[in-house]
Amino acid sequence: MRTATRSGLKQGWNDLFLTCWRSLEELRGDYHQALVDPTEATLFALAQAVEQRDRQTAGHCERIAFLSVALGIVYGLDRRDLLCVYRGAYLHDIGKVGIPDSVLLKPGRLDADEWEVMKTHSIRGVEICRHLKSLDPVIPIIRYHHERWDGSGYPDGLAGENIPLLARVVQMADIYDALRRERPYKPAFTAAEAIAIIDDEAARGWRDPALVAVLHRLYHEVLSRWEGVTRSEWELEPIRDSLSRLRRALAPKGGIQTRPTGANSDLPVSA
Repeated sequence: MRTATRSGLKQGWNDLFLTCWRSLEELRGDYHQALVDPTEATLFALAQAVEQRDRQTAGHCERIAFLSVALGIVYGLDRRDLLCVYRGAYLHDIGKVGIPDSVLLKPGRLDADEWEVMKTHSIRGVEICRHLKSLDPVIPIIRYHHERWDGSGYPDGLAGENIPLLARVVQMADIYDALRRERPYKPAFTAAEAIAIIDDEAARGWRDPALVAVLHRLYHEVLSRWEGVTRSEWELEPIRDSLSRLRRALAPKGGIQTRPTGANSDLPVSA
């Protein structure tokens, strides 16, 4: 496989990777062109500032946005829902702005009391965003991205398809990225190890089996190829020449069909 060049990221990568990447670029452009509420723009900036409090989570929102959109494409989400998971990926942890540094940045595992404080971030996030009408579709992602398929998650103990779908999508991306990054209490796992851990959690009843299957396809066709991509390569502009093909692929046929929106859960590793 060739190294990245100005004419393309990793020439020879398959269409799914390129479609996912181009989709993210186009959704980003669509979102910022349509953004008219300065308050929402401020919240996006705040969400990115929150992740910068901890060097180990820097870039987390951008990576989750890519993964969430990729999962959504493979799952078959329509354009409106893809934009929703893109926005939710950036805002899902905004409630951590209210978590003390002594908890958020603790160099080790949280004790029981600290964990209860950490778990409040999803509700805090809803309180921050709920007054902005344009964020109504994103609120379920913020609130429910730590629920578990078997009902053992938080904050409301929702189970199965009662957890909004889009929150489950963002959650799956959140878990994968958290497993892949070093934290004070754990090493960074390889892509294969992260997939194996998520499989184990699915066997324990924590994760949506359908989305785990989607993640497996992404692993084989996208994530394993993404391993060698550096941030500098992300910032190249090698894919804009094919945006017309992307528009044709993503253009709604017969109008936008909406699905029930969703939510997700998580484990301490991605709190």
